[in-house]
Amino acid sequence: MGNQPNIVQASGESRREFLRLACRVAAGAVCGADVLSAAEPKSPPIGILIATTFTTGTLEERLDAVKTSGLATVQMSMVCAGLAEMPDQIPAELPGRIRQAAADRGLGIASATGTFNMCHPDAEQRRAGLRRLRVLAEACTPMGTGFIHICTGTRNPSSMWRPHPDNGSAEAWRDMAACVREAADIAREAKVVLAFEPEMSNVVDSARKARRLLDEIGSPHLKVTIDPANLFHTGELLRMKEILDEAFALLGKDMVLAHAKDLDRDGEAGHKPAGQGVLDYDRYLALLRKYNYPGPLLLHGLTAAQVPECLAYVRARMASSTHISL
Repeated sequence: MGNQPNIVQASGESRREFLRLACRVAAGAVCGADVLSAAEPKSPPIGILIATTFTTGTLEERLDAVKTSGLATVQMSMVCAGLAEMPDQIPAELPGRIRQAAADRGLGIASATGTFNMCHPDAEQRRAGLRRLRVLAEACTPMGTGFIHICTGTRNPSSMWRPHPDNGSAEAWRDMAACVREAADIAREAKVVLAFEPEMSNVVDSARKARRLLDEIGSPHLKVTIDPANLFHTGELLRMKEILDEAFALLGKDMVLAHAKDLDRDGEAGHKPAGQGVLDYDRYLALLRKYNYPGPLLLHGLTAAQVPECLAYVRARMASSTHISL
């Protein structure tokens, strides 16, 4: 990893260059506007994981903040309506209220957050998660979305976002896959699609394991959320091009959601706003285009105050990546 500082420095210089373009785009300068308008017909709409960025206010107030920020769509969480993220019950009128509130502001609902620990060492915890997933899945169509974002979980009993030494065991895979299979059946019955995210703290911590899970379950109701910042294990950052290309080669046809955040080191999931780390966004966005990714790009890992700069950065990268040939 002796060369890593050079990567970070180069990324910083590139980031500054594109932020200059971003400012012109955001300000509506003729040159920037022309570049953006040329890029947007082939670019995904930009949205956000609403609950982790706009953390206060009513549902309507949070959606107002999304609209004011210039974003187009959201990954909705029941937290925004004053419930638990995975509630035991959802009031009958709430999905329609969410759908109408978004429509009134011209916003889409790209997906719903449905994460629970699908590999928890306590089987009852997994069963409880499946019961709550059914509640959420049945609310999705009246809410106006057909996708639920999930994770494959970890043997860590205290946090589904932390790794555990047993995550690589055959028993962990068996329990996780059985839970995912039941979840896919729930999704089929509710006529929605689950999108799981490969990330290094979970049992499915690579694109290859994600491909294995898709093939093993074999359900059209199970697809993938891609977040490249979560794919780099210790020592892998210098192989960025290879790992990104492999992820898309293995999973590109099954990606239905895409997250946009960043990382400044390998060995753990990235937690930086897009543009504040070393992820090769030009390549990421070019790969989304190459594989005809049909969905939105959802900002993640940022505060409300960071949204304007992050959004401008991603828009500028979208404009730049149109010139990349893969």
